Amino acid sequence: MIRELRTEELRLSEPIASFIDTEAGTAITGQEKALSLLRLGLSIDRVGYNIFLSGEDGSGRLTAVLGEIGKMPESSHSLRDAAYAWSSSTESARLLLFPCGMAGRFQNDLLSLGKGSIGKEELLESWNDPRIQAFVSALPSYDENPDAYRLNIVISHDGSTARPTIIEAHPSHQSLFGMTERNMPPHLAIRIGSYQKAAGGFLIMNAEEITGDEALWKTLKRYLEMTHRALSSDAVTGEMIGAVRPEPIPILTKIILTGTEDTYNRLIEKDDKFIRYFRIAPEFDYTMPRNEENMRGTVSYLKAAGQGFLPADDGAYSEILRYSSCIAEDRDRLTTELSLLGDLLEESNLKAMERKSRSIGRNDVEEALEARSWHASLSEETINEEIRKGNMVIELSGSKIGIVNGLAVMDRGVSSFGTPAVISATVAPGNEGIVNIEHEAGLSGGIHDKGLLILEGFLRHRYAKTFPLSLYAGICFEQSYAEVDGDSASLGELYALLSAIAEIPIRQDIAVTGSVSQMGTLQPVGGINEKIQGFFNACSVSGLTGTQGVMIPRQNISSLILPRRIEKAIDEGLFHLYAITEADDGIELLTGMKSGRRDRKGQFPLSSFNRRVEDGLRNLCRYSQEKG
Repeated sequence: MIRELRTEELRLSEPIASFIDTEAGTAITGQEKALSLLRLGLSIDRVGYNIFLSGEDGSGRLTAVLGEIGKMPESSHSLRDAAYAWSSSTESARLLLFPCGMAGRFQNDLLSLGKGSIGKEELLESWNDPRIQAFVSALPSYDENPDAYRLNIVISHDGSTARPTIIEAHPSHQSLFGMTERNMPPHLAIRIGSYQKAAGGFLIMNAEEITGDEALWKTLKRYLEMTHRALSSDAVTGEMIGAVRPEPIPILTKIILTGTEDTYNRLIEKDDKFIRYFRIAPEFDYTMPRNEENMRGTVSYLKAAGQGFLPADDGAYSEILRYSSCIAEDRDRLTTELSLLGDLLEESNLKAMERKSRSIGRNDVEEALEARSWHASLSEETINEEIRKGNMVIELSGSKIGIVNGLAVMDRGVSSFGTPAVISATVAPGNEGIVNIEHEAGLSGGIHDKGLLILEGFLRHRYAKTFPLSLYAGICFEQSYAEVDGDSASLGELYALLSAIAEIPIRQDIAVTGSVSQMGTLQPVGGINEKIQGFFNACSVSGLTGTQGVMIPRQNISSLILPRRIEKAIDEGLFHLYAITEADDGIELLTGMKSGRRDRKGQFPLSSFNRRVEDGLRNLCRYSQEKG
């Protein structure tokens, strides 16, 4: 039931024959569903159809939005010039709307009226708008108040029908909603913000920036509500800005937020009105199929991003696509975070320039990746040096009872690396069950806690059929002083626990990673390539023995994209990878014993590993009852 993986299964096949005919371009690749929904949201000019565009940074969300907006036809019906005009109230200002480019013309007519060049009747005939006519009729004489004849034109399209598009990188109350100047007439004091400037068009913001300030987020929702009401009613009171309360501009501003899926879900859970405001929610996937179309799309982006660099050959693009699948953690997928690949191309260009090459080749990309690993390897080298000196107590050969070499991934900024983690288990009579020592010390996350509870369920399901489960078992990550979370160590914890119960030693030259269910079925885990590389590096410090390797869930085979030096070691028989489907599958490799299946009478074979575990649990139950 256990399968040792061959080198040919691990090598990622080369992509298409050549990328020479692929042209440079900035088209978004692999996001067809998100782009289709985005186009729908942009085209609907109705209340509530704001857009939340979720996805990872570098996946092209902003580029996609700007690109799709650029394709939209110009529209004059949704655009207006806007101006604040004199009002008899000292706390308000009249809002006047005009067709595109006409606010300036009205200002000229108003000044002509003040100077006596034209009369009110002549002006009223030229501007057949009830609000404008009411304003003109109520005007005081020019001598009494000359400022009343001056408009504060806050939006002017100068005859253009292009929809305004504003990117608000650092939103604040003032930048979004404006301010008022001091010592000026109320209508002339108003300075609008980007929310009003984008009226009839689009205002793009980062969701984390705007929602991270609760007061700012509440104000934005009030403005959305005011705009919505203003579109259907003339009697809407605006938000107070300083000492002035200007009327809200009744022109729809479409808000486009970019953020993570976690932020989107948090807003839905926290704010019951969120869906009412943001009805369109395209999701940019972080991976895409590794097919010819997406590979060419990726290379097209790289050629555009690499303008000014040395030309890259097919080998370079193939290596970058290999790295793309590595980021995606799937041999059949590519990452959509194309900016990460652009960074690698730039670093590869520097390597090619250093050797005075005329083009970027595969070796340059490989050297750039090796340089990245070297620059980020200080912590990993420190750990491996501790292993070599014996300061970190870990065995990479032989066998031990209740000890398993698990694997962990350590993060440092944008880089990460794998490292061995010694998992130990002890058992004794008692009724406490499985005690998670990390949890007792405040170093265990919720998912890790769940994984330990699953192990107790596994013991009941597999062994405690005819007797109560009575034991004390302590499980610990030795020499670990940081928080442990995730369930990828649950298979290793299970093997350590079963070894301690059965008093059967476990091989130390095989590291284990995998998530296990209560039924003993394995589930895939993340960071598989870093974990394998971490154990390989730890073993290499003292020299590979030829028996060392890593056991992984079978579902993780599709995630394997290993450094070529590890592929070479596997090819030469110096390192091994084993894939299993169920917890039972790895027992024989780790212990040299058959796991054993129950017969028709419900009994495990006498010489099997499972029989030893069941007998051990029976004895612990009996000792616990005697002790009680």
